[in-house]
Amino acid sequence: MTAVQSVLVVGGGAAGCATAILLAEAGVAVDLVEIKPDVATTGSGITLQGNALRALRDLGVLDGVLAHGYAFDVLGLRTPDGSVLAEIPDSRTGGDDLPATVGMPRPQLARLLLDRAVDVGTKVRLATTVTSVSPDGDVAFSDGSSGHYDLVVGADGVRSRVRELAGIPAAVDPVGMGIWRVFTSRPASIERTDLTYGGAAYIAGYCPTGADSIYAYLVEDAQDRTGLSPDEQLATLRDLAGQYGGPWVDIRERMTDAARINYTHFESHVVEAPWHRGRVVIAGDAAHSCPPTLAQGCAQALEDAVLLADELLGADDLETALAAYVDRRLPRARTVVDGSVQLARWLLTHEPPPQAGGTADVPGLMGRTAALLTQRP
Repeated sequence: MTAVQSVLVVGGGAAGCATAILLAEAGVAVDLVEIKPDVATTGSGITLQGNALRALRDLGVLDGVLAHGYAFDVLGLRTPDGSVLAEIPDSRTGGDDLPATVGMPRPQLARLLLDRAVDVGTKVRLATTVTSVSPDGDVAFSDGSSGHYDLVVGADGVRSRVRELAGIPAAVDPVGMGIWRVFTSRPASIERTDLTYGGAAYIAGYCPTGADSIYAYLVEDAQDRTGLSPDEQLATLRDLAGQYGGPWVDIRERMTDAARINYTHFESHVVEAPWHRGRVVIAGDAAHSCPPTLAQGCAQALEDAVLLADELLGADDLETALAAYVDRRLPRARTVVDGSVQLARWLLTHEPPPQAGGTADVPGLMGRTAALLTQRP
């Protein structure tokens, strides 16, 4: 009993590949198109918390993630000079049999997911996207071909073309922060994520992503950095990093390749129900996005895929399956987005903690979120 026999997935990121894997494994004919010529060439590192690892196990790629990534179970807090304030056991939101967190190179995760999708029978076309999508499932592609599907899944990112073509309204809002990311070799002293709140940036952090790699990040007020040359970007980042001590001294020395630097602005949105129009539905960043203050972007995209596939494979009526999908996903996704944005706003406004007369209960918010994410969606 399945609500669909043929599905087009638009977008080869986490949500798209995960949806394709689960449906193709169950015998659904799945096509996947991705506008990029290669999904595994961009991005620095990614932090995968336990609920993401739980979903990746369901997808059959956990062994590859653990082989290529770096697992750890403790989060550190430091002062700007590098002194350790606290070492906190991280929540195992995926269960006691999984690490609390794994860091890994983002391109490697993309390759694992796409290869798995192909292995289970998904037909993949790269450098291809859709030019039109009808509510009845008729699709035209950028290569001149066309097709008809029982369902079209728009997993094509924050500025989803499928969402636009389907007429699903969304308003993506700036958060007011920008983030520098750099991917470089790992100093031997870094064996976990450490975070510093305050100093020259709102957040200074790093995450080991393998035996000899890390990604590090610094969060500042959102600025237009497009006018900087690659060398100027590198100099700006090195100057900002130079205002932090401890492991940042070693990280800064390894910041030598301007091609490994990325700068983006934080954004957020949640699409109101319904997330579908006829035979078209959205998932992942097309449906909701959040700043990475809770490191839940990829995890929430994967959870979308798991629940969408679960509903499609467990029902014989498409409308019923799609309505149930959004009923299950929207409250949880909204809670994560709201929590991520709230953390950013507290930092932007320099809101003090409750013990100082303010409302910025960061441990409380993170604890409530972890408790929610420990539960299977």
